[in-house]
Parts: sequence; structure tokens; C-alpha cells
Amino acid sequence: MTAVDPTRSIETIVRLETPKLIAGLTRMLRDVGRAEELAQDALVAALEHWPAEGTPDNPGAWLMATAKRRAIDWLRRRQRIERDHEALGREQDELVEARVAEIEAAVDDDIGDDLLRLVFTACHPVLSTEARVALTLRLLGGLTTEEIARAFLVSEPTIAQRIVRAKRTLTDAGVPFEVPRGPELASRLASVLEVIYLIFNEGYSATSGDDWMRPALCEDALRLGRTLAELASNEPEVLGLVALMEIQASRARARSGPDGEPILLFDQDRTLWDRVLIEGGLAALERAFALGGAPGPYLLQAAIAACHARALTPEATDWTRIAALYALLAEVAPSPVVELNRAVAVSRAEGAAAALPLVDALRAEPALAHYHLLPAVRGDLLAKLGRYREARTELERAAKLTKNARERKLLLERATALATQGTAKN
Repeated sequence: MTAVDPTRSIETIVRLETPKLIAGLTRMLRDVGRAEELAQDALVAALEHWPAEGTPDNPGAWLMATAKRRAIDWLRRRQRIERDHEALGREQDELVEARVAEIEAAVDDDIGDDLLRLVFTACHPVLSTEARVALTLRLLGGLTTEEIARAFLVSEPTIAQRIVRAKRTLTDAGVPFEVPRGPELASRLASVLEVIYLIFNEGYSATSGDDWMRPALCEDALRLGRTLAELASNEPEVLGLVALMEIQASRARARSGPDGEPILLFDQDRTLWDRVLIEGGLAALERAFALGGAPGPYLLQAAIAACHARALTPEATDWTRIAALYALLAEVAPSPVVELNRAVAVSRAEGAAAALPLVDALRAEPALAHYHLLPAVRGDLLAKLGRYREARTELERAAKLTKNARERKLLLERATALATQGTAKN
């Protein structure tokens, strides 16, 4: 039997407890930056004490108690420093002692609410998209700055600066540590879901670099999504996003070959799809629809993914329903990318001739000017219509636009293959 590495075990516990610790401290201190620093101090203390003393029965309570003591020490140390620089009135002394009393009396069983507050704080719209992603992975994903930088192929100092600026921005803007209510909830929730799905998509189809997928990012996004679903189980879009990610993640083993080369949906071995993830996604989808109301963008995308998941062969796919769902999605969340996906579904349901005009209408869209999938889709449609020379030109253009090395190789291989398929019909 292989011995369990105690340090590895402690690091696993620490990673799981970090978001809860930061969330609880932020509620007490009302300062997410200071909360993270004190949480890190408590985690360092655990790594110093637990290997020799043993892991406590309740690691989370041990960490929170340690962090509380350090928070109180920090408050009193700051009080002494300020007293050295200028005389503090009795009122200020009383205020500091009141804060100390609040921290000492704070209960630690409000973790669920605290985590939900932390999610909304880290994903606040006052921050840029890049900052929200980095801060969410740092505070809630438990990733180190180095891990985030490596995942997104960005330098570590750049990520570190994003995180520091994000925390400063939240403090300067006076962002409250709370779950938004009323009309504000929908827009704030949309910001949270956007961040989680951006993380998942970067893992599912890397936008740059040498790898087709980055599974660790998919796992981080799924963990965040599942946590959010536990905390906000009455929100259809939250369940819809979880369903979408579960179903898409189910294809991971079938999406690349032995050498890491991409395998497209129609060429995948569907017996490799993870049925446990699919069943989990379908169950989340069913719960989301049971809540009622008009379906939102994530719920509709999950319904589309479910059509693929239910088809045991590519030929069994209900493309007519998928095209109809994309039409609904275009109404709920208008986007040139959605229209491009709808055109693909139309091509499968009605043929390439019916879809090509839809794709051609998108060529003037500024948002798609550098989007490699537009010429890639157009190239596929032209090839099906026997217009091989034009198709090859489009696929070569798509290869130039993509920043992912694996995808570029695949597109160029498809373009080369067209050269042997006869004279183009122009």
C-alpha cells in the first residue's frame, strides 16, 4: 500500500478551506485584501504546525480561530502604530475595541452565505473581465498566482498586478460584501456566470498556446459552478450553466487523439463520453426547467448541448431542434457568434446551400473580422457544395487567424486535403 504524503494531504485541505476562510474574514473585516493576507497567514501556520502535531479534527475551525487571532493582533498593532503617530481619542479607541469584540463574537457557521457574498464581490462589474477572472480563481478557486499565470499563458507579475489592482479597486469603490437584491441581482449574477464560463471555455478550447485543452481550468470552473449551484439552487441560469459545463466536459476524453491532436464532434468516439457527467448535466437541466420562467442564454445552450449528449451517433442528432434553440438564443442574447452557430445547425438540418447565405451575411460583421471560426465554417460549407478552391482559401485564412497551434494544424490539414478532391466549381 502506498503511504499517504501528509504534506500533500494538508495542502489539499488548505486549498479546500481557503475560499471559506477568506469569505468569513471578509465578512468580519470588510476588506477582501486584508482578509486574504490573514487567511494566508493562517494557512502558513497550518503548514508549520500540522505535520508535527497532526491535522485537527475540524481543520476549518482551527484555521478560522487562528485567522481571528491574527486579525485581532493586526487591529491592535495598527492601533498602537497610529497612537505613536498621533493622539487617538477615546472614541477611536472604543471603535477599535468594538471591532475586536465583533471579530471575537463572529460565528463561523455562516459559511454558505459568506461564500456567496465573496462570489459576487470577486465578480463585481466595477472590475475588468480579466481582473474578475484572476481574482475569482485566486480567492475562490484557491489557485496560486503562478498557477493562474500558467493557465492563461500570461506572466506571473501581470497576474499579480491584476489581483492587487482588483482588490484596491473594490476597496476604493466601497463595494459592499453582500448578495445583491432586487433588480440588481440579475445583472450581477450575469457577471458571475460570465466569469465562470470564461474560465471553463479557456480550458475547453484554449484560445492560444500549444494545447487544445487545459483540463485543470475546466475542473476549476466546474467546482465554482457546482458551489454556486449549491448556494443559489433556485436560479435557473446557475443550474443551466452547470448543466452546460457538465455536458461539455463529458466529451473531454474524446476531443483529442493520442498525440493531443483535436478531434471534432462528428469524429469523436462517443463511447468515450463520460455518462456520469452527462447524467449530472441532464439532471441539472431538468431542475432548471422545473423552476419555470423564460429560459436564459445558459439554459438554452445547455439544452443544445443535451441534444448532442442524447444522440448515440452523429446521424441521430436532432439538428432541427438545435436550429430552433439557436433561433431562441439569438432572441435572448443576440450575437453574431450565435448566428454563426445557428447557420451550422441549419446546414445539418437543411443542407449547406440553405446555410451559406446565413454565413455570407455575417462576413460584414466587425465583431467577426478576426474570428477564425467564420472562415472555417464557410470553408466547410463551400467544400460540401463542391467549391473546393474557395473552401481551401477560407480554411487557410482561418488557420492564419487562430492563435492555437493545434487548431491551426488541423485547419491546414483540412485545407490540404481539399486539393485532392477535384476541380472547384466556380
